[in-house]
Amino acid sequence: MRQEFLTVASREEVADGVFLLRCTSHSIARDSKPGQFVNVRVSPAFVPFLRRPFSICRVEGTTLELLFNVVGEGTRLLARMHPGDELDTLGPLGKPFTVGDDFDTAVIVAGGLGVAPFPFLTDYLLRYEKQIVSFVGARTAFQLYTRHLNNVHVATDDGSSGSRGTVVYLLERHLDACPIPRPKLFGCGPTRMLQALSEVARMRGIPCELSLEGEMACGVGLCQGCPVERVNGSKKYALVCVEGPTFDCTTIVVG
Repeated sequence: MRQEFLTVASREEVADGVFLLRCTSHSIARDSKPGQFVNVRVSPAFVPFLRRPFSICRVEGTTLELLFNVVGEGTRLLARMHPGDELDTLGPLGKPFTVGDDFDTAVIVAGGLGVAPFPFLTDYLLRYEKQIVSFVGARTAFQLYTRHLNNVHVATDDGSSGSRGTVVYLLERHLDACPIPRPKLFGCGPTRMLQALSEVARMRGIPCELSLEGEMACGVGLCQGCPVERVNGSKKYALVCVEGPTFDCTTIVVG
């Protein structure tokens, strides 16, 4: 982990209320792996005071991408960034996805802004010559983001794009109709979605790795603000920022 002042190269609204920041980075971009995140101080002022965690969406050379939606004052400030602005950033933080283990097909399952870490993961999986199937869900077509994903299947709550219903329901239908050779699930999204995905993995005996969100103030384990309950072990809780954000779904209590 290191502190680096990233320079904003561009800002783009890529979906309804969803923004993509491309930033120039050297050390953080070079050292990042899929599933890790950065902790960003969005303003030099005291308000907002705490840093904000963001999944690293993609890295291309010295360009690091962050995908986010506007939910509060911090993200509103980010959505107003201009080329040349600087972001005080800590990273890369957290434990990355495990991509070199024994599976043939990566099954990516993303709900809403849970899609954020998966363009980066897709790039890595292709290096390992893994097959990829991607399932992306959103409330409506206007909130979908599918850039740099492979073999994409879409579900929307209102049926405005792809299948109507949840992304996990779409995944189950696909698994029933088209068996996937030696799959591993990679999931990120709202808690209820991750609970449903974990149950699918358990019932079907498919390995599954989840990327969790947490209320992170420090991002390095000092504040103890992002606990997730373990299934077993000597410690009752793990910290999302240090021992995650990626977890084998069998080792934690989702939700």
